[in-house]
Amino acid sequence: MSQKDMDQNRRDLLRGSVFTAAGAVFLSAGRVGAATKGSEEIRVGLIGCGGRGRGAVRNMFAGVKGVKLVAMGDLFKERIEESQKVLRELEGAADKMAVTPETTFVGFDAYEKVLATDCNYVILASPPGFRPTHLRAAIAANKHIFTEKPIAVDGPGVRTCFELAQIAEQKKLGIGVGLQRHHSKGYLESMKRIKQGAIGDVVGGRAYWLQRDLWFKARQPTWSDVEWQIRNWLYFTWLSGDHIVEQHIHNIDVVQWAIGKPPVAAVAMGGRQQRTDPAFGHIYDHFAVDFEYPNDVRVMSMSRQIPGCHNGVTEHVLGTKGKADLANNAWSITGHRGGKPWSYDGSKDTDPYVQEHIDLVESIRKGKPLNELKAATESNLAAIMGRMSAYTGKRVTWDQALNSKESLFPSGELKFGKMETPKVAIPGTIDVI
Repeated sequence: MSQKDMDQNRRDLLRGSVFTAAGAVFLSAGRVGAATKGSEEIRVGLIGCGGRGRGAVRNMFAGVKGVKLVAMGDLFKERIEESQKVLRELEGAADKMAVTPETTFVGFDAYEKVLATDCNYVILASPPGFRPTHLRAAIAANKHIFTEKPIAVDGPGVRTCFELAQIAEQKKLGIGVGLQRHHSKGYLESMKRIKQGAIGDVVGGRAYWLQRDLWFKARQPTWSDVEWQIRNWLYFTWLSGDHIVEQHIHNIDVVQWAIGKPPVAAVAMGGRQQRTDPAFGHIYDHFAVDFEYPNDVRVMSMSRQIPGCHNGVTEHVLGTKGKADLANNAWSITGHRGGKPWSYDGSKDTDPYVQEHIDLVESIRKGKPLNELKAATESNLAAIMGRMSAYTGKRVTWDQALNSKESLFPSGELKFGKMETPKVAIPGTIDVI
């Protein structure tokens, strides 16, 4: 497929989705563009009170003035209690913690109750499988949003997020996405130089996230299948998208940022080599993907979560006149053919986890809210393409992934009870749906 055809396909999808009946309801519901301008207080509602959720609140407290946490919601009561304890102990948090028992909510509908409060800025940090539903509800409620990545785990979720990106823009709602490299001075300076031609035309790249294994929670006798899977959400594709989507999206996003276009296709392989115990659900522990971009630009992507192996989290971009090596606190551009080398030490810069909230709130207060959802959704879909190719053993195109009918999230009302663990994907036995 040509780049022109791919761009037209994407435009047609987005044009059609915004003017669906659902979209029309969104655009007419409530107070359009509930902007928080000037010095108006930022009243935060937190949905998902695990480590990343309370981490995002901590980041806001550290960087944003005039902010209060007014509501919290989670599926599990102890998560809220743990997070409240941690946050109340932060220096200077006494006047920022405005949560009461009346604005603390537990259960599958906790997100709806948080959104019904007077918060004007909501943090979405539940497992990613819930993200499209929570995004849709938050936009309908006219809230500015900071959402953790990834924002979808499958094609239907991606299509929802493309639609929501345009609806949020129409409503003048800010949406920040937790791809914090976009708020790192080192990455921004590097990308500025790449776009200015410091390495010539981009012809290829490498994206790596190689690390040891992550946490898991031993199953307790009182936990149903659903509770066990949600408490160990990393290891179930319907909740996390697998680690290529949940974690490696950061690196895929950076190289795609440099190229400026999404991939045309992906050919991948992967599997479960060490993390084979059923306690670890059904996801893979390693992936390798050859991403094909327009103009025959190729990117090698590798992600792994296996202890005892080489570790490294980096991105590299190759151009016709040089290369860029991108890593936190150590960015450099090396030119050849007489090109001038450049490097940047960001060790004294503001933590990008803090800066992303500063930038989003500043844009909202200026009345020009950031909306990072569309670009993040494109990077998200690229990661999903890689997973789909590895799971099926087939070349997967952008259009196949975008239009996939495979919905991983359970249909109907989700509640605690029985749920079979999906089978581990065996390449060569599964078709692209």
